[in-house]
Amino acid sequence: MNAIPRQTSSVTDPAHAGVYRCKSSESQAALDAAHALRFTTASMELATANKGIVLESFASALRFPEWFGANWDALADCLMDLSWLDAPGYLIVLRSAPDIAARLGKDYATLIGVLEDAADFWRDEGRPFCILFENGHAPLKALPKAK
Repeated sequence: MNAIPRQTSSVTDPAHAGVYRCKSSESQAALDAAHALRFTTASMELATANKGIVLESFASALRFPEWFGANWDALADCLMDLSWLDAPGYLIVLRSAPDIAARLGKDYATLIGVLEDAADFWRDEGRPFCILFENGHAPLKALPKAK
């Protein structure tokens, strides 16, 4: 097996499950590392996203079951299940995300909360789970570098 690049190995470490901002080059390197390990990966374009588009993007990219209710609670339920995706880890890249907070308004905090809760769940399960906001805004933590 090829070595995982040092700068992206944090996305493959369950201890680093979380929601992060990153540069475009970092997200591509992370996707490459995750693919090499047979993770489930998804990349979503959010340039014009509103709440409905965000929910539909997750449902489509992660092949949510028919019972997905297209609301925040259903997103949380699906992200903390993922039993239909047999994978050793999960990496989701949200592209064109720098102004998503402004576009979603109060729903942005809800989205981040749902994503952080899912990351906490998978960390406790010992499985890698990272959400990367490509070119995301400063309040999000930067993607950690592996030690």
